[in-house]
Amino acid sequence: MRIWTAHVRTDRAPVLIREGFSLGAFLFGCLWLLARRAFIPAVLALAAAVLAGVLTGGAARIVLELGIAFLLGFSGRDLVRWSVGLRGYRIAHVLAARDPDVALSRLLAARPELAGSFMPPGRA
Repeated sequence: MRIWTAHVRTDRAPVLIREGFSLGAFLFGCLWLLARRAFIPAVLALAAAVLAGVLTGGAARIVLELGIAFLLGFSGRDLVRWSVGLRGYRIAHVLAARDPDVALSRLLAARPELAGSFMPPGRA
């Protein structure tokens, strides 16, 4: 089971964000954040990586860049959650599910009024 947070906004589809370490954020850093529309954290992560590369060299540079990568891996999903909050979404539920489809179905079972915000009128 994975833990998901569900974020809602009026007349928008809910956003589900998984908890835990993100291998994508660890490997791709800024690009992963940009793909999830977390622009402010992406710019800050890029600035940290550039500063680590410019101000250090050799083994210290490798250690700092690996540290930044691990930091993004462990906090990447939290940074996305923060960015979603800046876009006007608020946390509605914490769900346990094996994948996002099951998490969405559990959210809609708990909050059926959300179905009308993003599903066609005939299916809501």
